[in-house]
Amino acid sequence: MSPQVPESRYSLQTRLVLAFGILLILFLGLAGFVLDRAFKESVAAAVEERLQLQVYALLGVAEPDEEGFFLPDLQEARFAQINSGLYGFILDAAGTEVWRSPSALDVNLEQANFMSQHVAPGQTMFGAMDSPVQGRLSYASYGTFWSALDQEYSFIVMESVEPTTAEIREFQSNLYLWFGGLALFLSIAQLTLLRWGMKPLQQLAMEVSSIEAGEKDQVEHEYPPELQAVSKNLNLLIKSERERQSRYRTTLGDLAHSLKTPLAVISGIVQQVRQKSASVEQGDNVDLQELDEQLERMNQIVSYQLKRATRSEQSRHLGTTVQAVPVVEKIISALGKVYLDKPVSLIKNLDAEAVFQGEESDLMELCGNLLDNAFKYCRSEIRVRVSKKGQGLQIDVEDDGQGIAEQDREWVLKRGARGDTLKSGQGIGLAVAVDIVSAYKGEISVGTSELGGASIHVKL
Repeated sequence: MSPQVPESRYSLQTRLVLAFGILLILFLGLAGFVLDRAFKESVAAAVEERLQLQVYALLGVAEPDEEGFFLPDLQEARFAQINSGLYGFILDAAGTEVWRSPSALDVNLEQANFMSQHVAPGQTMFGAMDSPVQGRLSYASYGTFWSALDQEYSFIVMESVEPTTAEIREFQSNLYLWFGGLALFLSIAQLTLLRWGMKPLQQLAMEVSSIEAGEKDQVEHEYPPELQAVSKNLNLLIKSERERQSRYRTTLGDLAHSLKTPLAVISGIVQQVRQKSASVEQGDNVDLQELDEQLERMNQIVSYQLKRATRSEQSRHLGTTVQAVPVVEKIISALGKVYLDKPVSLIKNLDAEAVFQGEESDLMELCGNLLDNAFKYCRSEIRVRVSKKGQGLQIDVEDDGQGIAEQDREWVLKRGARGDTLKSGQGIGLAVAVDIVSAYKGEISVGTSELGGASIHVKL
């Protein structure tokens, strides 16, 4: 039996779906990360620009006085509201506060980063700090030299990051929502396109299954250029296989006739000699009987070897769907006439839905050999059961004869066992049955029947 090739764990379509799915996840994940990073950077740039503008607004209205600076007209109303989220300060070169906006009355600057850093005139420093009351704050510190006072000052504007944080969170929520929807849409579109793209392969597989079941003779549909060579070569292979089977049947049929005719002539001569041997010694009669037995054995061996030669265990049978019960009934009817002088009680249990996927001649040969052995070696009773097992067929034949010795069962089930070496009483039919079952990758077993004889179980 040829070695079993392990089946692939994933189908071609599943592999493509997984590959494109992983690629889609990586692409959307990377795109989402880039967009999120770009949005955060744009928001940060907008905050810095907005703080810079507020600093310039303070510079535009600042006027020095005896106590420091006086800012009479603040254009941004939030500077006048306590804890509004926008705060302004002016510090001298020593870091001493000389002015703060009304909105920053309870803002603590002791832990501010810019208190210990000097900002040169004309430069701007951006940063962030944490306030116990106001929370996280972004700031911009701009250094300037006030010529009228002959001193450097730092104009500082601070803004709460809560609005920008909320804006970023909303953007991220929308981004995840849209990207999730996009991923779902692309997954459905990808699966649909893959199914459409794989449809020719599925159609080809269905046609091959129909050919195996005997519903079609060849691949008929037109396929894309990539599959045309496959379908063409498959048709050529099927045609070649059928021609080879037909040629073998014809040749072997002629060979069977050419061999059996001389054997029939020899058998006739033996019968004539036997009829004229009334005055011949007893030893000659024994020789004639032995010659007759060997002629019958030669007939069996020729039939067995010819049947065996028509099968190839390395090819699948391109047969049809055969109803099993009519075939079995026909064989039982024929054997009943052959063994008319032998009283046999036959118990049948036949499932009308049982079918055989293969050549009808193979089923007839298989059942014929099993039933012929049963009729030949039984005493008076035979049981036959034919049933459907899933997509397969099961055949059980039992008799009440002497059966097959347990030590011989394993040997007689070895495929390829020579028919001319089979022990007397077992018959050549079992070897033929083993050969047919092996060709169809089925199972056959020998046991002891409840009737006391042999029990043959076949699964196809």
